[in-house]
Amino acid sequence: MSVSETASPRASLQAQVASMVGDALQVDVPAPETDLLEAGTLDSLGLVEVLLQLERRFGVKADLEGLDFDTFRSVASIADFIARARVGAGSLVGSLTAPEDSR
Repeated sequence: MSVSETASPRASLQAQVASMVGDALQVDVPAPETDLLEAGTLDSLGLVEVLLQLERRFGVKADLEGLDFDTFRSVASIADFIARARVGAGSLVGSLTAPEDSR
């Protein structure tokens, strides 16, 4: 069995988020729990790119007024944020809205 066949839904989502972060920031994410802010991997411009990619790839849009940077400290916390958004449970970063069709 491959890893993807045996991975839990949480681990699968974390892998997708790690790929997204790696692509968006042109970095390797060593582990889902790595503190991206402390490691210097994620800065303010990188956070904007991650927020944009969250909306594009996962349909998750965060309310910037209620933004909690701790939600974006690690791939694991970003994946948890997406999972909560998918079940409509709200989030630590404010209200979520469906992506708008701006094009």
